[in-house]
This record gives sequence, structure tokens and C-alpha cells, in this order.
Amino acid sequence: MTDLELLRDGERIDDLEVKGFRIIQNPSFFCFGMDAVLLSAFAGTGPKDRVIDLGTGTGIIPLLLLAKEKCSFAVGLELQEAVAEMAGRSVILNGAEDRLEILQGDIKNVRELFRGSSFDAVTCNPPYISEKNGLHNDATAKNLARHEIAVTLEDVVRAAGYLLRPGGTFSMVHKPFRIPEILELMSKNRLEPKRMQLVQPYADKEPNMVLIEAVRDGNPWLKVLPAMVVYEEGGGYTKELLRTYGKC
Repeated sequence: MTDLELLRDGERIDDLEVKGFRIIQNPSFFCFGMDAVLLSAFAGTGPKDRVIDLGTGTGIIPLLLLAKEKCSFAVGLELQEAVAEMAGRSVILNGAEDRLEILQGDIKNVRELFRGSSFDAVTCNPPYISEKNGLHNDATAKNLARHEIAVTLEDVVRAAGYLLRPGGTFSMVHKPFRIPEILELMSKNRLEPKRMQLVQPYADKEPNMVLIEAVRDGNPWLKVLPAMVVYEEGGGYTKELLRTYGKC
């Protein structure tokens, strides 16, 4: 099947600039952003790991993990049927059918979809805004990606705790103001935070993202990494950010 035959109306193919991997996106849905790229770089997965990405959207995180040889096999779980179908065509586009499976399903139903402790690593770039902290209109693709309409932070952490084998890692990107809630939920689900890094747009601005990784049944011990700064004073990307994108 040719590239054009894989595309539907309104879609485009974007180059991920990692070992020739590409992705199909539709601006009508929620296209991936910097947070997904940062999470794929931050996640402490290994080349032999079996990974599941919860709420995978376009499939960007498992695609990047495969491209960077940070897993051997990945599953992308996505609630929205149309988005999951599009992500599945990205798998075909990259000839990765034997290494990446996109499954349409609900994070809240992982116990019906998978055996417990069946993954080495879980990743997630979840909706950031809870109903009490932001407004939403209806369950459009973009609103589902941004707001906790279909899934809550608690649903995500609970699912990760169930899916991970003992010693497996759960990596997530979120907003700093929800760190206390994240840590509390991890503790309830046998996930011990091990690494955390704040991301700030400029050196003199407060962080607007947090990357955090936990280990199932790990011992208490948290390493806080130096904050990542995205932009130089003049507006260009910092060398650290460019290294994350593989451009430095």
C-alpha cells in the first residue's frame, strides 16, 4: 500500500526525523506536541522491554520508543475509534506491524483487556485538566485529549499499577500543580517515584511540565533531576532541548 493510499481526507504525513519513522496526523484531532517527545526521551525503557502507552492518540510515544530502540514491542491503547484507526495506519506506514499494536479500548477496562503484571513499562501523556480546574464543552477529540472527560488521573495510575510487573517502570508527563496528587495516587497503587524532572519555558519562568517515573514495588528513593529549560533568552531552543530532539 502506498503512502497516499494510507491517507484519509484532512490527514498528513509528518517526518519524526528518527531513523526514517513517520506519523499520520490530522489537525482536526489532537496532534502530538513537545510533551510527548520529552516523555519518549525521559522514559527509562530498554531495548528488550514490552511497553504499553495509555491513551496513545496518534501513537507518537510508542513510535518514538521503537525508533530510538527503547523497546522491543509496544501496545498503544486508545479510546477513540477513529484516532486508533489512524494510529494503526501509522504502524503500517512504518512497517512496524510485528513490533507495535494499536488497540481501541478504555483505560478503565485494562483488567478485561490484559493480564496483570504483563508489561515491563507503561507510558502515558494523559489529559492534564480535571473538571474542577478547567472548562470543556463536549467530548470532541481535542477535548478528550486535554480534559479528564473520559479518564481521570486516578484511572491512569491505577491502570499502570495493574499492568506493570514488579520492578517495571511507569513514566508520565503532567502539570506541576498536580504533583501532590500524582505522588499520592502512585503510593496507593504500589508505584514508588524514582525520577522527576521539571520543564520550564525560560530560565526565569516557572515550570509548566513535569516528567516523573515510578517503579512498581520499588524502595523509597526519589532523584530530582536539574530542570530542563526549553528556550534561550533570544527565543531559540536550548542545547539540552535540541539534544532531546536528536538535533545536537
